[in-house]
Amino acid sequence: MQTTHYLETNKQRFLDELFELLRIPSISADAAYSDDVHRTAEYVKDKLIAAGADKVEICQTAGYPIVYGEKMIDPSLPTVLVYGHYDVQPAVPLELWETPPFEPTIRNERIYARGACDDKGQMYMHIKAFEAMMQTNTMACNMKFMIEGEEEVGSANLGIFCVANKERLKADVVLISDTSMLGNDTPSIDVGLRGLSYVEVEVTGPNKDLHSGVYGGAVANPINILAKMIAGMHDENNHITIPGFYDDVLDVSAEDRAELNKAPFDLEAYKKELGIADVWGEKGYTTMERTGTRPTLDCNGIWGGYIGEGSKTVLPGKAFAKISMRLVPNQSSEKTTEMFTKYFESVAPKTVTVQVRPHHGGEPVLTPTDSIEFNAAAKAMETTFGKKPIPTRGGGSIPIVALFEKELGVKSVLMGFGLDIDALHSPNESYGLFNFYKGIETIPYFYKYYSDMKK
Repeated sequence: MQTTHYLETNKQRFLDELFELLRIPSISADAAYSDDVHRTAEYVKDKLIAAGADKVEICQTAGYPIVYGEKMIDPSLPTVLVYGHYDVQPAVPLELWETPPFEPTIRNERIYARGACDDKGQMYMHIKAFEAMMQTNTMACNMKFMIEGEEEVGSANLGIFCVANKERLKADVVLISDTSMLGNDTPSIDVGLRGLSYVEVEVTGPNKDLHSGVYGGAVANPINILAKMIAGMHDENNHITIPGFYDDVLDVSAEDRAELNKAPFDLEAYKKELGIADVWGEKGYTTMERTGTRPTLDCNGIWGGYIGEGSKTVLPGKAFAKISMRLVPNQSSEKTTEMFTKYFESVAPKTVTVQVRPHHGGEPVLTPTDSIEFNAAAKAMETTFGKKPIPTRGGGSIPIVALFEKELGVKSVLMGFGLDIDALHSPNESYGLFNFYKGIETIPYFYKYYSDMKK
């Protein structure tokens, strides 16, 4: 394919441009980086224009802007809407990074930087694939781009933008690269994503921090209480104890469970990679099932009292935690948040008061494997990888997939090129050079096969 030759002759430039993008600390969760987030939007806009897109603009929202661009070559051809995000997670704890998070470095054929995979590296593949198709005159579909800057903080304004711009965003399918594959020698396509309910809880005891010697044993310690409440949310089988939590869970058939577990998975290698002696999870399910088909509840952070250097013997007045619940088909994020709130308030002893503050959420999704868009993606990956991709269910959440189906009436294809070893959201996030270039090589084939199949 002509685009493959174009990639080969421009590989270093593509990588240099990605490095420029990765050097901008577009951390949407921290207002101190607001200027950098806006600067990143400008960079994406400039690169879309340079690649050949028309009507490129930075669309303001109540939060960070959305970069929109399009190339409409023939109204009789199908239209693909590419979604990605240019914001990244915070880089803390900085001391755990082997190299600075916003100074991209190559080690062992991998790019190390915050956002290398999630999602700057994967998003940028689409811009470079688009450039390759434009330069080789091989565009097979109309293209639209919608690149946002708030994915890492819940995409609060994306739904508003979609509702207000339904005509402009009209497309036949949404193409997203923000997921992973089983391996470079085992391509896969996610056909399911878990939903999310994310909350912050606050437990208050005395009206101020107290001397733990004078008051310890007489006044309830909010940290002790909170730890006990969190621990009580799982039973001895690691089953979530919130009443009604599983009522709406869509059971996976024995046949589908068997198919899911056919995917290559080395449990010993998995444990070794993570440095753990054993896995943990809901009794009666394999690791693959636990991460793809079962709901979860995890404490993402907990704090209170004194955590500085040395000692300070206080009985804290408050304790806090952030808690996420991953949801599976049929579960509702809003209903789950209400359920959690009611339960958390009911199990709190009278010695403390509690408050639950919902943050953001999203709905679980399943996409069909017999659709034109899935078959086009599968054929594209088979062409470049030399083997058919395996349909898998991802454990993460991309709330906008359900949003696109609801507001725009179109399905999404999750054609990701990341790997589990990429350490998303963690120190030393990375993305393989192989994966970056393989994505650019594969994406044009999706457009070719999708256009052919739609005729």
